[in-house]
Amino acid sequence: MTTPQDFDELEARITTDYPSLSRRLQQTARFLLDHPQEVAFATVAKLAEQAGVTPSTLIRFANSFGFKGFSEMQQLFRTRLVDELPNYTERIRAVRSATGETPDSTQLLWEFADANREVLEQLPGRIDPRQLEQALDIFERAQAVHVMGARRSFVVASYMTYALHHIDKRTVLVNGLGGMYGEQVRAIGSQDALLVISFSPYAEESRQVAEAARERGLPLVVITDSNLSPLARLADVALVVHEAEVKSFRGLTASFCLAQTLAISLGVRQDKARDRLPAGDTAGRA
Repeated sequence: MTTPQDFDELEARITTDYPSLSRRLQQTARFLLDHPQEVAFATVAKLAEQAGVTPSTLIRFANSFGFKGFSEMQQLFRTRLVDELPNYTERIRAVRSATGETPDSTQLLWEFADANREVLEQLPGRIDPRQLEQALDIFERAQAVHVMGARRSFVVASYMTYALHHIDKRTVLVNGLGGMYGEQVRAIGSQDALLVISFSPYAEESRQVAEAARERGLPLVVITDSNLSPLARLADVALVVHEAEVKSFRGLTASFCLAQTLAISLGVRQDKARDRLPAGDTAGRA
């Protein structure tokens, strides 16, 4: 039995399996689908009380659909809400309504700091060293690196462009100015490479740029949040990062750390290559 990968798939599975569920699990199913906003943020204990079941019933319900625990299933509800409420004001209102909490600034600072520290500690273990080196190989061989990130990912792409400029690597930020993503991709040279940064729900602009690069056979590296990402399937190298999330607000700390690692590692490679050049020879410089 495969585990649902998004809310729509979970909803379809619950609807299909509903007649075969026990009375308690049917009661749980009705509550979950009728109150997705509360399910996204509330604790198991609070949800069990609202649904009129025990906490163990909620966990058993999640297990029956292939999840290791309730929190894993809850993440699908949370992702759905984040995708539907891109406006931060609406999301804050939804969190307060679902949890009844109004956290102060100090509490939020601690929560964001703790969550980001945890993802940073996990990051080196999540990145395959071979893929990291393959990405660097692509960037080192490229005459220029083109970097693209839309919406939330734009700040990471902008930083990566800044960092690569400062190690003397020819770099172009694909920013779609004037809606000209297509024109900017067509301007990428056959000896260049493309880096696309995109996270769920994966901006359509990012997908189109990645697909256009793939059609042209350009070397493509992506930084994304899942091996199931539509961009990962297009890439020569996919570097998967998991960002911290606090009350439906996702960070970019791990992505910035990875971008900085890529840029400085490439700079180290370039510097070593210069050391191997005969005195006065500038051939091969980026």
